[in-house]
Amino acid sequence: MNVRRRHISGIAVAAATALGLGALSACSSDSAAAGNTDKFDVVASFYPMQFLAEQIGGEHVNVTTLTKPGQEPHDLELSTKQTAALGEADAVLYLKSLQPAVDEAVSQSGVKTKIDAASLTTLEDHGDVEHSHGGEDAHAGEEHAEEHSEEEEHARDPHLWLDPVKYSEVAEGVAEAFEKADPDHAADYRKNADALVAKLGDLDKAFADGLKNTDTKVFFTNHAAFGYLAERYGLTQEAISGLDPESEPSPARIKELQTEAKADGVTTVFYETLVSDKTAKTLAEDAGLKTDVLDPLEGITDKSEGDDYIQVMEANLQALRTALGAK
Repeated sequence: MNVRRRHISGIAVAAATALGLGALSACSSDSAAAGNTDKFDVVASFYPMQFLAEQIGGEHVNVTTLTKPGQEPHDLELSTKQTAALGEADAVLYLKSLQPAVDEAVSQSGVKTKIDAASLTTLEDHGDVEHSHGGEDAHAGEEHAEEHSEEEEHARDPHLWLDPVKYSEVAEGVAEAFEKADPDHAADYRKNADALVAKLGDLDKAFADGLKNTDTKVFFTNHAAFGYLAERYGLTQEAISGLDPESEPSPARIKELQTEAKADGVTTVFYETLVSDKTAKTLAEDAGLKTDVLDPLEGITDKSEGDDYIQVMEANLQALRTALGAK
């Protein structure tokens, strides 16, 4: 997977609010059975999906997750037990293209309600793959259209949950799916979803206001997880690796980043909790930069800067403000 040279930043959303965002408690029930309880049984593929299911479902759902805390979700392999449990659930909430093993298990399962978060918002391409999608061959026939469409899908950036606005769109879609699948509790699902969407709206305003006036708009990350966040708030993400956190950067890429750090006033190289920080720290040392954590929120562990999505995103905002020289 090749690395994208530069992420084109979007236009910052102008909004102002105080940071007082209340954290939502997440009652994980990882150890509970995935199916056959007296509640609406939901299997979530990994933490961002688990958080949505718990917050929207509230007391009416039993949520289990396929990706355990501290486990890197991109490389997830499912056990026979997990696959069997998935088939017994009332609903599965996942993000197609992020975890191939989950995609395959979901497609083969008999779960009645399959909720693909990627279908509830618009995905974009923030990282180059080995085959470019920059243009079509003029003489390409219709027989190649389906193949090209499939490649396009695999090139999409799945990290939508790091943009509170897109995450809110997904939350709305999840609520609708829950309401349809479990109509007896539809009113509560709607109420819970409205409360979550309001909190995500506050988070969006906090980011927009907090990152509006900064010394630089460029930040370096370990892998290209923050494309949506960067686009939303007028920033430019430069990733050491591509969309795949395990891909190794070339020496030329490292040298390029060192040069750019000086040109753009970059102060910090961000790394993350679930992936090795070796490359990020080496780059920082060679370029005379600081290091800090910018959490892609693919899982909550005891190393996380908070107990749930809202708290960790607030910590991410503070880290970005410091690194970018916020006024």
